[in-house]
Amino acid sequence: MPDEILTPPPSAHVPPTGVDARPPSVTGRPPGGGLLEDPSGMTDADRTSAQAAASQAAQAKASQAVWAPLATPTFRMLWLIWMAANTCMWMNDVAAAWLMTSLTTSPVLVALVQSASTLPVFLLGLPSGALADILDRRRYFIVTQFWVAAVAVVLCLAVLSGYMTPYLLLGLTFANGIGLAMRWPVFSALIPELVSRQQLPSAMALNGVAMNASRITGPLLAGAIIASLGSAWVFVLNAVLSVVSALVLIRWKRQHADSPLGRERLPSAMRVGVQFVRESPRIRAVILRTICFFFQSTAVMALLPLTAQRLHVGSESGAGTFTLLLASMGAGAIIGATLLPRLRQALPRERLVFTGICVQAVATVGVALAPHLAVAVAGMLLAGMALIATANTLGVAAQMALPNWVRARGMSIYQMSIMGGTAIGAALWGQVASVTSVQTSLITAAICGVISMALVQRLSSDRQMEEDLSPSKAFKAPTATMAPEAGRVVVTIEYIIHPGRTEEFRRLMQESRRSRMRQGALGWSLLHSMSQPEHFVEQIIDESWTEHLRRFDRVTASDVALRDRKLSFHVGDSPPLVTRYFADTP
Repeated sequence: MPDEILTPPPSAHVPPTGVDARPPSVTGRPPGGGLLEDPSGMTDADRTSAQAAASQAAQAKASQAVWAPLATPTFRMLWLIWMAANTCMWMNDVAAAWLMTSLTTSPVLVALVQSASTLPVFLLGLPSGALADILDRRRYFIVTQFWVAAVAVVLCLAVLSGYMTPYLLLGLTFANGIGLAMRWPVFSALIPELVSRQQLPSAMALNGVAMNASRITGPLLAGAIIASLGSAWVFVLNAVLSVVSALVLIRWKRQHADSPLGRERLPSAMRVGVQFVRESPRIRAVILRTICFFFQSTAVMALLPLTAQRLHVGSESGAGTFTLLLASMGAGAIIGATLLPRLRQALPRERLVFTGICVQAVATVGVALAPHLAVAVAGMLLAGMALIATANTLGVAAQMALPNWVRARGMSIYQMSIMGGTAIGAALWGQVASVTSVQTSLITAAICGVISMALVQRLSSDRQMEEDLSPSKAFKAPTATMAPEAGRVVVTIEYIIHPGRTEEFRRLMQESRRSRMRQGALGWSLLHSMSQPEHFVEQIIDESWTEHLRRFDRVTASDVALRDRKLSFHVGDSPPLVTRYFADTP
């Protein structure tokens, strides 16, 4: 929270409890205070008010419908691009996974295709998110599409030339994953710009629908192309779709507002993003749950090619069986998306997440022990429903815990938790399968997932008080007669606290520390005078004068409320004294 100390506004007058300020003719209540059960006995004013309330409730319900955000043209355009991008991703993953089974029989190398696809997001998600926060998001999105197209062309040439090897395939799959690492944070940061807060859960669910509809169309297209033309032509189609998506984005006229303070430096932007997540209990709780869920759920996906080979009947290749199982999971996710509004109303967030991982575990065991293909298809349908419900719940919770200025960085760290859990899980469960069996690996993953989520839920509850993260201009940026061009800035704020309230004040100042650090401060400390027990000094260190000014652009309504709570402890005759210093660089 920036350090401009302002006198809090006086409290608004509140009528005495139990007094109805409206005249009797407007309240529409009989003298005894009972409600009129007969609508015909309502006054015209009450009837109009009731109709307006009913209309607003109907509009609110309609805005929360799963398909409502598609009425916004820009969101619809980006959603179609996102579906095309995910279709390319699934086609690439299917083609790469099946190509690997033709190059080697090693379960570890087959499972590492999944790791190579997702590991770049774990490694590069943070710098990508920082770039998406400090650059023009539209242009950055365009670059990601051309990157994916270029990698697809190289994959195609390697296959056609006959030079493809297992390790080259892993390397190129990793390069394609870099494109995913680049585009995911920027797309996530664009969503709240296009829809209202009420529609955000539905918009996130639609993104899940796009992901899982592409889970159907991508494998179906890839399977058909592999069977008729060969794997190389899958990569050709990927390149074409990526270029077309980039051209559509070029036509989008989004206005990018540059900060008057200039662009953040990439290392500083990354540091601030990490600090925000580290100092936010809400987003930390979301990330822990996300790692647990995807660490377990990735097992069924990573080992699906081997499961398909086990269940396939006939002398032909099992590409069709593999495609059917993938498509079944996608269909289950779409069904689950349509049920999400009811699920969110029926279950609180923590219970919905735990229920999701339990259902996912049951589905994983069902696929592992399936005696024939029909049972495995049912298991994949159930796994898809659990995946969309749990991932949507976690994704919405992450979005709600992030202000706009750090959204791409925060969502990139959230995505890193997804891909980190997925990559580590895929490698581990692949290794377990190579030592034991595919069935044993899947059952072990299911059991471990439920146990780990139960522990996380118990040790790290996310039932935090909801913060109002809407931007606030309550604090005015300071001016300096000697603004330094370089060097750190040190700010001190002096409080006078009644000795009987010092412990309570210390606890509140820990919230202040988290707030300062979330907004980019380099250091924080609370000093207590040895000779004057009532005298406290809050000290904040900023990386530079420019970074100090940036914190004033990051103030939220929650920060203003925290400032007012701190001022309520101050008993001095004048407001707390704020002093700014800068350190000369040697």
